[in-house]
Amino acid sequence: MAYETNSISGVGTGLMDRLNSLVADYRAKAARRKVYRDTLRELSALSHRELCDLGLNQSEIKRVAYQAAYES
Repeated sequence: MAYETNSISGVGTGLMDRLNSLVADYRAKAARRKVYRDTLRELSALSHRELCDLGLNQSEIKRVAYQAAYES
């Protein structure tokens, strides 16, 4: 009989890998959300004149924050 007898440890390792992957994904998503919120807050605090100096309109703030967080 040439069967593997230690198959339980392989399942446990796979489960831990999946849990570690889920935790890493959660942390990455949380970091992106933080970048989005911080960028949105900082750009929203700028005056109309300061936004114009950056070449932005008030209506572009959400798009710029999204690009900073999710497209970089």
